[in-house]
This record gives sequence, structure tokens and C-alpha cells, in this order.
Amino acid sequence: MLSFLYARQSGLDDPVRLRRAESTRRVLSLELNHNRDVDRVHGNGINTLDIEVIDGRYMLSGGSDGVIVIYDMENNSKKLKYSCKVVCTVGRSSRHVHKFSVETVQWYPHDTGMFVSSSFDKTMKVWDTETLKPAEEFQFDGNVYCHHMSPIARKHSLVAVGTKDPKVQLCDLKSGSRIHILQGHRGEILSVRWSPRYEHILATASTDSRVLIWDVRRASGSLFTLDQHNGDKSKASSEAVNTAHNGRANGLCFTADGLHLLTTGTDDRMRLWNSATGENTLVNYGKVVNESRKGLKFTVSRGCSPEFVFVPCGTSVAVYGLHSGELITMLRGHYNNVDCCEFHPDYQELYSGGKDCNILAWVPVLRQPDIEDEKTNSKRGGTQAAVNPAFEDAWSSDED
Repeated sequence: MLSFLYARQSGLDDPVRLRRAESTRRVLSLELNHNRDVDRVHGNGINTLDIEVIDGRYMLSGGSDGVIVIYDMENNSKKLKYSCKVVCTVGRSSRHVHKFSVETVQWYPHDTGMFVSSSFDKTMKVWDTETLKPAEEFQFDGNVYCHHMSPIARKHSLVAVGTKDPKVQLCDLKSGSRIHILQGHRGEILSVRWSPRYEHILATASTDSRVLIWDVRRASGSLFTLDQHNGDKSKASSEAVNTAHNGRANGLCFTADGLHLLTTGTDDRMRLWNSATGENTLVNYGKVVNESRKGLKFTVSRGCSPEFVFVPCGTSVAVYGLHSGELITMLRGHYNNVDCCEFHPDYQELYSGGKDCNILAWVPVLRQPDIEDEKTNSKRGGTQAAVNPAFEDAWSSDED
């Protein structure tokens, strides 16, 4: 740590190198935090989680019981052991609650005053956080598997929606109507994701084993189809031509810079693609167990070097090196299958939800004191604290 500080002070290193190194160390030291509980509200499995990016303080969850919960993750008690308290819920007693399983929840990217949920009750609802009432409701002909809003869009307010219908639906929040459909898939749409780099680029995954990349400004169909064999027809059977997976393609996730796209499928494979060219980078992650009949909600770290992928895998969360494909560790703590996980980039923490109705917090271990600090401490007769306060996760505010 001291060498990083000296190199940054003297101008030998890039200013962000220290931050990336510390973020990487923190991710590599993630473990289940027994001092932090998340209030248990859901009576059935937890399908989806989302942490807002404005303050990094509030988390949404949606469950198979149709209930939506908002949590406050801040430690207001300032005690070592605390619980992430429930701020409010859309419970079974509310007349606005979803009738069936909530599959996706997402905060509005630019304001915590609104969030969007979609459900197997064939609806997508836009909620006012203050009143917990739907400001808008979209009806569809089949189950809604997923939806996604662009994290960077300024020129449009479109929500991409994946349903039982093979057509991708585009809903406009400004007009409150479905304005366009994207045709190209032959099966149910299990996952949709907007690029964090280009606001008009959209990726969709389907039960037809294909992943399509779209520019929603074009009316002539998709830009290209991801091909696991990179166009080499000698390696592909007639059924596997222009397919991303040999089973259902049910998971999508862009890297934070938008340069790469990760896909998962029920062929127990995860693949990394160049999002600009559609080329399969051929990174080998080994067998990634995936038996989900719906969309798989996994996530990628941000601010690390190298980056990591967190994938629900049975009752555990598997952590892989993004570009190496190496299995770093398995995070074990759930009693039943894990269905979703969400990375908190501000604190390098991970939250996971599963069929055991629990949300678990995976938190970095505090850094041990450097050798120089230990020597100084021994010379002073042990009057210093065992851990340098500069390395502790004790956040303060000027307002306190």
C-alpha cells in the first residue's frame, strides 16, 4: 500500500492505479458478512435485485410471491452488527401488487423517485417511489421475463421488454405506449440488455439459442447475430449455425465499458464476445452450471483490474476472472439455489438472493497492517491501533 501511495505522490503511477489495485484486493477477499443482515420479507424465492447508482444506498428486490421491497443499506446505528432495514414494500395487501412472480426490478437510472417492475402477470409497471403506486402500466399478451432501461440514454426513454412472444417490445416512458417491436427471434425472449457505451445498441437472448445485437434506430432488423463458431461452418452442425449457445440463451451482461458482452446458456457455457464485432473471444470458463428455465441474472465487477464475473451456480455464487476464464472462488452461504446477484461498485460488495428467501451480503475483509506499520507500532510500544485507520471502512460525512 505504501509503495502505491509513494508512486502516486511522485507521479510514477497513473492516479487510478491505486484505486483499481485496492478494489481488486477487496473483491478477491469477499466473504459472507455475519455482522450484516438483510431483513427477511419475501415469503418465496427472490428473483431479482437492483442497487440504485445515485447514492448507492437503496436496494430493490422482487420475489416469486409478487412482493417488491426497498431496503436502506446504510448503517445508521454505526454499530458493527446491523441490519439493512426495509424502507417500504409493495406487499400482498396492496391493491397494486403484482399477481404473480416479479421477474425483474430496476431503478430509473437518473433518479430514485421511480422504478420499474415486470411480472408473470403479463404487466410491466412504472412506480412512483414516494406513493408506491403505479404511474404507468403496460399490458402484454404473455408472461414478461425481463425488461431493461438504458443506463446512459439521453435521447430516448425506451424500455426493452422480453416476453413469451418472440418479438422484442420497446416501450416509451414519455408517451406511455409501446412504440416499436424488433422481429428476428423464433422463441421466448429471456434476457435484454442495453449497451452502457452506446445508447441505441441493444442485446437480446432467446430460447432459440441466439443472441442478437440491434441498433434501435434502424428498421431493417438486427445488426448481427452472435456465432459461437465465428463463422466457421465446418465446426457447426446445421442446427448450430449462427447460434450463441447449444441450449437456451438465458443471460446477458455487458462489461462496464461496454466493449464486451457476456452470455450464458443452458448448455452450461458462458461466453465472452467483442460487442463491436460480435466475435467470440473463446475465453474458456469451463462448465458453468445453468439449469434456469428463466433468465439468469449475473453481474460483472467495476473498477477492478482485472475485472471479475459473479454467476449464480446452484447454491453458490461462482467468481471468474473475466478475461482469463479462471474460477477464482465459490461463495457459499445459501441453503437453496441462488437466482440473482448484484455488485455494489462503490464498496466492492456483492448481494445475492435465492430460493431460500434470503439476501446475503458478501463484504471485503479489512486490509491487514503493512510491515512498515507493524515495525512502527512495535517501536512505539504498541500504542497504535492494530489496523491503520486509513484502511478501515469507516465512512463519515461532513454533515455529521
